[in-house]
Amino acid sequence: MSGRQGSAGPALGPVPELVGRELEVAALRERLRDPGVRLVTVTGRAGVGKSRLALEVVREIGGEFARVEHLDPAAARPDLPCLPETHDPGGPHDPAGRILVVLDGCDHEARPAAAAAVETLAGDPRVVVLATAVEPLGVYGEQLLPLAPLPVPGPRRGPAGGAADPQEVQEAASVALFVRRARDADPSFALTLENAGAVAEICTLLGGLPLAVELAARRLRLFPAHLLPGRLRGRTTILSGGPANAPERHRSLAALAEWSCRGLDEGARALLGRLSVYEPGFGLSAAGLSAEPAVETLLDRGLLSVVGEEQGELRLAVPEPVRSHCRAGLVDSGREGAALDAHAERYRLLVTAALPGLRGTGQERLLRELAAEGANVSGALRRLRERGDSETTAALVLGCRLPWLAQGRLREGLEWCDDTAEAGGAALPEAVRARLADTSGVFALALGDPQEAVRRHRHALALGKGVGDRRQNALVSARLGAALLRAGDPAGARAVLVTALNALESMGVTGGAAEAAGSLAAVLRAEGDRRKAQELLDRSVETFRRIRDGRGLAGALRTAAALALEGDEPDGADRALRESLRLYGAFGERTELPGVLEECSLLLLRTAPAQQPRAVRLLAAADTLRAETGAQVPDEWRSAAERARTELSARLGWTDFAVAWAEGVRMPVPAAVAEALSAPAPSRRAAAGTAPEAQSLTPRQVQVALLVSEGMTNRQIAAKLDISEWTVVNHVRHVMRRLGCSSRVQVAGAVGRWA
Repeated sequence: MSGRQGSAGPALGPVPELVGRELEVAALRERLRDPGVRLVTVTGRAGVGKSRLALEVVREIGGEFARVEHLDPAAARPDLPCLPETHDPGGPHDPAGRILVVLDGCDHEARPAAAAAVETLAGDPRVVVLATAVEPLGVYGEQLLPLAPLPVPGPRRGPAGGAADPQEVQEAASVALFVRRARDADPSFALTLENAGAVAEICTLLGGLPLAVELAARRLRLFPAHLLPGRLRGRTTILSGGPANAPERHRSLAALAEWSCRGLDEGARALLGRLSVYEPGFGLSAAGLSAEPAVETLLDRGLLSVVGEEQGELRLAVPEPVRSHCRAGLVDSGREGAALDAHAERYRLLVTAALPGLRGTGQERLLRELAAEGANVSGALRRLRERGDSETTAALVLGCRLPWLAQGRLREGLEWCDDTAEAGGAALPEAVRARLADTSGVFALALGDPQEAVRRHRHALALGKGVGDRRQNALVSARLGAALLRAGDPAGARAVLVTALNALESMGVTGGAAEAAGSLAAVLRAEGDRRKAQELLDRSVETFRRIRDGRGLAGALRTAAALALEGDEPDGADRALRESLRLYGAFGERTELPGVLEECSLLLLRTAPAQQPRAVRLLAAADTLRAETGAQVPDEWRSAAERARTELSARLGWTDFAVAWAEGVRMPVPAAVAEALSAPAPSRRAAAGTAPEAQSLTPRQVQVALLVSEGMTNRQIAAKLDISEWTVVNHVRHVMRRLGCSSRVQVAGAVGRWA
C-alpha cells in the first residue's frame, strides 16, 4: 500500500503535551467514536496544532479500533486497494472491526490525492478517516472540526504602564503554553509582575498561534522577555529555531508564511499584499471589499481571519506571520509606499464622510464604526505625517475629535494636535492652527486640566480673530466658558457663554447653541439660580433630542440629574442618569462614562442603602475606566468618591468591600453599564408600613431577598446567614415565585420598591 506507515503510527518520538485544547480533544474523540461518522477533517491555519491534536486523540482512543493506519497523503493513490481484513495481533479489537485511517497534512500538492484516497476508502464500511488540512477536502460526508489559535489575554484594565497580574494573564491558554515552553528552554523561568505584561503582548502579537508562541518562548535563551515584543512588532518572521526533526515549514515562521501562501492565484496574492498594511480589525467596507471570491479563498485558507463583529459586519485581520511576510514582500518589490498611501486615503475618506452624521441621526453607528477602525485611522495619520502632508494630517486629526473623545483616547488626541501644529508651523493656514488649538483645549479639559484648557482656547480665539470666522469663534467661546467653569471662574464663564449662546443662536448653529445652553445652565446651577438653569437645560435637552445628538443629550441629562438631586427629586435624577447611561452605552463612551457610574453609585447610597455591594462595584468600574483614559477628576468630586469608599468599607467590612471592588475592577464596560441599569429605582412609596409583596414572605425569605438585592451570591448569603447554600437556593426560588420575578435582577427591583 503506497504511503503506508504501519499500525503503530508514525515514528514522531516524544510529543509535548497539548495545552488549552481540552474541548477540541473531547470533541474529536467523540466524533471518532460515533459509528455514523466516516470522515472527520481537522482544519485550521498552518502552525495551529492540527497534527498534534490528531496524534493525541489517536493515542488516547486508537486501541478502540481494530486497526490504525497512518498514510502519507502525498503518496496515497486514487486506486488505493481495500485494507486487509486481518486485525493487529494481540491488540484490543473493535467489535465492529472499524479501522482508523489517519491522513495528516492534506494540503497543496497532496490535496487531490488525499481527496481521491478518501473517496476510495469510503467504499469500505469499516474505515473511519481522520484527516488534517488547512481547508476542507470537499468530500461528501465530511465532518469538520475547525481549530483556532489559542486565546490571548484580553485588554488589560487599569492605568497605562501599570503592571499586569501574572495569575490573570496566565488564564489565557496561549500564555500557559508560552510559560511551559519557556521553562523547557530555561527551567528558572517564571511569570512575574515584571514580565507578565511583555509575555501577554508577545502572545497577542503572535495571535495565539501555537507554533509561533513556542518559537518565541525558545528565544528566552537569547533575550529577556521584555525585549521580545519590540523585536517582533511588524517582523514576526524573524522567529526560527524549530525542532530539527520537524517539517521545514515548522522550523521558522518565515518558512511557515511562505508555505501558507503557496498556490495562491495572482488576484488573491495581490489582495493579501494590499490588506497586509491594514491593522487588525478592519471591516470589508472600510477596505473597499465586497464578497469577492478572493476574500473567501483567503478566509478558507486562514490567510484572512475573523477577529470580531461590529454592527453586523465582520472585522478581519491578516494574521501573523503572514502579515509580516507580505509586508516584507511589498518592501522588496517597492510597492509598500503605494499600498500605504491607498490605505491612508481610504481612511481619510472614511472619517471625512462620517463628519456630517456624527452630530445627528447616524452618530451611534458612526462612532462604533470609527472605534472599530481606530487602529487603522491612526495608521493613516502616521502615513500622512511621514509624507509631510501637514494640512491633510490636520484635517484628519480635527475629524477625529468626537470619535477620540468617545473612545477615551484623550492623551493621544492632545499629542496629535500639538505634533501636527508644530510640524506644520507657519505653513498651516491660521484657521487650521486655530482649530487645532481649540481641539487640544477640548482634550485638555477632558483630561482634567481646566487651566490648560482655558489657555488653549484663548490661544485659539487669538488666532481666530485674524481669520474672522464668527461661527468658529463662537464655538470656541462656548468651550472656553465650559473650561472657565471647571477652572473655578463661574462669573467669567457666564459672561463668555451668554455672548457665545446669542451668537450661535443668531447664526442658526443648532448643536453648538444647545451645547452652550447646557454649559450656561451648569454655570447658573453653580450660582444657585436653579429656575433659570432648568429653563436653559430644558431647551438644551429638547434641541439635542430633535437633532438626535445622543452624546450631547447624555451630557445635558447629567446636569439635569444634578439639578434634580439639589431639588430633592431622586426619581428625576434616577431617570436622567439611566437615560444618560443607555445613550453612552449605545456607542461605547469611555470619557464621560466613569462620571455617570460614580453619580449612579452615590445616588444608590442615598436612595437604596441595601445596594452597598453594587455601589462599590460601580465605583471600582468607574475608577478603573478613568485610569485607562488617563483623566483626572476635580478635587471636590474626588473627595466625594473617597468619602463614599471609606463609608462603604466601614459598613461592609474590609473583606466584603475588597471582593466587591475586585469584581468591579474586572467588569467590562457593557457589564458596568448593565450593573448600573439593573439597580432598583428610588422608592416612590411613603416610608410607612411594609410593602404588600414583602408581607407574603417569611422573615427568613425577606432576609434572603434583601441580600439578593445587595448583589450577593448564594454562597455569600449562606455564609452571612449561617445556613447551607442549598437552603439559600430554595429560599431564592420561593422569593422569586411569590414576588412574580424571573431573575435576581427583578428581585432587586422589587426589594428596591419596598418602603
